[in-house]
Amino acid sequence: QVQLVESGGGLVQAGGSLRLSCAASGSGIIFGIDIMGWYRQAPGKQRELVASISSSGSTNYADSVKGRFTISRDNAKNTVYLQMNSLKPDDTAVYYCNCNAYTLRTYWGQGTQVTVST
Repeated sequence: QVQLVESGGGLVQAGGSLRLSCAASGSGIIFGIDIMGWYRQAPGKQRELVASISSSGSTNYADSVKGRFTISRDNAKNTVYLQMNSLKPDDTAVYYCNCNAYTLRTYWGQGTQVTVST
């Protein structure tokens, strides 16, 4: 199994910054992690991809966060980060860490709340 432990969510004013972290551990990733990413789900909306990063460092961002958010990872620590700058109220959501292991299994974190006030 795999455990994904997220941290860094909270309440911030519009224009502020937050940094999310997600550390993966467990037997399910003994062969390594391919893609790590962050998704978010706002009330009444579907879960959507925010950003993802491959083991080689290739990144992908939702258009709504390009230029404001930066995803990075530390392969040695099986940890992915999401630096969120210039936050907007529309960024308010529960943010979920996602991990695709080389075993072709997908794992999810428990979610961390990000609230951006006006």
